[in-house]
Amino acid sequence: MRVALHTRIRADRIEEYEQAHREVPAELTAAIRASGVDSWTIWRSGADLFHLIDCADYADLLARLEKLPVNIAWQARMCELLDLAHDYSAEGAAAGLPVVWEL
Repeated sequence: MRVALHTRIRADRIEEYEQAHREVPAELTAAIRASGVDSWTIWRSGADLFHLIDCADYADLLARLEKLPVNIAWQARMCELLDLAHDYSAEGAAAGLPVVWEL
């Protein structure tokens, strides 16, 4: 399945956010892949971030990562940088952007 998300960086933390993503912990990327993610791409337009996740089951992905220590640490770091964060709770599984049009 494909899921699109929108998050937002604090305007004064863009460089820190980009630097953090140059250093994503290998343990975290391994856990994301082990949770069924084939790819996860993030685009930035100003402070707005758009994510496209290709995964087996998004709700399952969130459930697997929500309580994982490496993800908890990563999300704490991201919360310092984001105005609008990625929701890893069960309610977050319904937070994807709706599809308006496809070709």
